[in-house]
Amino acid sequence: MTLSLVQFRDPSGTRGVALLDEGGQAHRLSGVWTTLELAQGALVGGRTLAEAAQAAAGEPVDLTAVELLAPIDHPDAAHLYLTGTGLTHLGSAEGRDKMHRAAKENPEPTDSMKMFLMGVEGGKPADGALGAQPEWFYKGDGSSLVAPDQPIPSPSFALDAGEEPEIAGVYLIDAKGQPVRLGYALANEFSDHVTERGNYLWLAHSKLRHAALGPELLLGELPQDVRGTSRILRDGAVLWEKPFLSGEANMSHSLDNLEHHHFKYGLFRRPGDLHVHFFGTATLSFSEGVKTQPGDVFEIEAAPFRLPVRNPIAIAPEAPVSVRAL
Repeated sequence: MTLSLVQFRDPSGTRGVALLDEGGQAHRLSGVWTTLELAQGALVGGRTLAEAAQAAAGEPVDLTAVELLAPIDHPDAAHLYLTGTGLTHLGSAEGRDKMHRAAKENPEPTDSMKMFLMGVEGGKPADGALGAQPEWFYKGDGSSLVAPDQPIPSPSFALDAGEEPEIAGVYLIDAKGQPVRLGYALANEFSDHVTERGNYLWLAHSKLRHAALGPELLLGELPQDVRGTSRILRDGAVLWEKPFLSGEANMSHSLDNLEHHHFKYGLFRRPGDLHVHFFGTATLSFSEGVKTQPGDVFEIEAAPFRLPVRNPIAIAPEAPVSVRAL
């Protein structure tokens, strides 16, 4: 059974949450205004998120007549973390490996390929066992999360504005400091690949960018094999298009292992905080020489998600920085 939650704002300006049922019909949840509120109530009531949503499902809502929002947010953006793991899919490892080899002829596996191979060998441990730790990065807080159809702002100093089609897990830390997975979202983990290529130690800089989620929060388990399409539109025409794979069947790490190596840090188990964790990508237009420009539109779709991730590129205004002594 495929159930999803969608946050929206209706024409009156009132926020709401809808349950998208198996048939694709959206039902407004009675007395619920945010996904976070629904999740907090489910925890208190000892119910799953799906059970809480089904109990509150009411009248139908036309999602084409409302403003779609990101499927999760927090009233205080500082309490929502955007983080991710890389080199979890073969395509990402190959792209990084080629980058290193172009910089220095090296018959031995590069550091990036070695990390990927560590995942292949030990990223899917037996239940309860500790597996190889992945590459990890920080993207920002809730202020860096872009709503559906809204422009993704690329910094004025960025050297590239590139898409990364992937799946993200969405989590709430409960009152006892334990992470609870709310569901999964289709995502564009937007990055600066030219900066990363300049020196892979600049990965941290390249990842400090906005990111977009599709409107749906998929409830329950993620299919083992997720297949979708990533495309770039320019002036309404397809500039680039390629299928992508995700899900554990196409990854070098299990989701359990990626989750463990994120939440093993006490910093990330603060009660009440939200986390959006990106699981990595296998397909990049950058690897095929595509150079994006302002106005281009990223479009990512994949079953079982019914709604795509779609966002245009924009350039953020230059913001001069000066530091003064106090």
